[in-house]
Amino acid sequence: MMPSSDPSYYRATATSYAPYAPLQGSAQAHVAIVGGGYAGLNTALGLAERGVRDVVLLEREQVGFGASGRNGGFVFAGYSLGEQALLDQLGEQRARALFKLTVEGVHRIRERVAKYAISCDAVDEGVIWANWFRDPRILRERQQLLAERYGVQWEWLAQAELRRRVHSDRYSDGLFERDALHLHPLNYAIGLAAAASGQGVRIHERSGVRSLRRDGLRWRIETAQGVLHADQVVLACGGYLAGLQKRIDRAILPIATYVMATEPLGERLAGCLRTRSAIYDTRFAFDYYRPLPDTRLLWGGRISIRNRSPRAVQRLLRRDLLRVFPQLEDARIDYAWSGLMSYARHQMPQIGGSGDGLWWAQAFGGHGLSSTCAAGELLAAAIAENDDGWKQFADYKLPSTHRPAGYLAAQASYWRAEFNDWLKTRVEG
Repeated sequence: MMPSSDPSYYRATATSYAPYAPLQGSAQAHVAIVGGGYAGLNTALGLAERGVRDVVLLEREQVGFGASGRNGGFVFAGYSLGEQALLDQLGEQRARALFKLTVEGVHRIRERVAKYAISCDAVDEGVIWANWFRDPRILRERQQLLAERYGVQWEWLAQAELRRRVHSDRYSDGLFERDALHLHPLNYAIGLAAAASGQGVRIHERSGVRSLRRDGLRWRIETAQGVLHADQVVLACGGYLAGLQKRIDRAILPIATYVMATEPLGERLAGCLRTRSAIYDTRFAFDYYRPLPDTRLLWGGRISIRNRSPRAVQRLLRRDLLRVFPQLEDARIDYAWSGLMSYARHQMPQIGGSGDGLWWAQAFGGHGLSSTCAAGELLAAAIAENDDGWKQFADYKLPSTHRPAGYLAAQASYWRAEFNDWLKTRVEG
């Protein structure tokens, strides 16, 4: 595998593989996919599984380079837009159908990890939503909403039971989502690439696309060393903008999020967690964390309009960690990193097509594992079978985020929510 300056734990423990050669010379394809993250890889694999063989995937860096290889590794259903807002906007039938796509995405990830023997440290023991506040209504209301309107059951965790699993005085009570898992996200991406490649998808790393334009009835895609002609093109670049279609690029905000991993904690990990579940809390500006196989604790949180250095990420997140687990005061942080996710103004994925062979999938906003799997299936079905399931996302178009002003608005909104979290905590004493 190529050497990398990426300071993440995931890159340091990535599955070794022979690099995919850059695109060189002139080539032809039925489908070209730009972007080697989850959305692009799931589309490629979905096409291959449907018998479409003439597929080429182009990645500017390495597969899983962006958010797909840097995130918390949580696999659960849902979108950045909350369940109540989804109901309010679409009505129960359509909201439930969209939510179901992500439930099916969770199941398909399990199936693919098993089917393709993807070695990604998958831990299928659910996710805990821990209540940062004393008021249990936020939990009860969401539990009831999910059960009555979406047919999803989350288990109540009383304070004593939660603290048996999570050794912190910070939380009051919680909910347990059993139909969820967590995994090594970069190794999962590498495994998806191997599965797609094994079925004939041609993958080219170090093949950043410089231009995309119509050339007669086809698309002409140029890289530094090659030219590819394709009937259909899928843009799946996430927060790492390709600069190929302005209306698609300007519809998202690339937002940074931060993650770190401690040193191996050994027996000290049991002093924090007596569960293999992943955990996140009920604040808008929440922490998320999970135990790793080598007894490290992976910790993530915060969003920002800018990337930070590993040292700055460590400083910010260590402070958050110690608010929950002060017993780790002397724990060393071995890795800290950041990465860019794509967000839309409407807080929903943008999955669509223009009718001339151009498709896009982006703006998964921190809920990318299940929703990118769903997006890949929708686009693969559209291209291979002329299926119109992707039109379920027709309400969530490509409104401009008005960069750079949009960055300031997003940061101000986050700070306001963060202040409200702080104020509620103070009021509760």
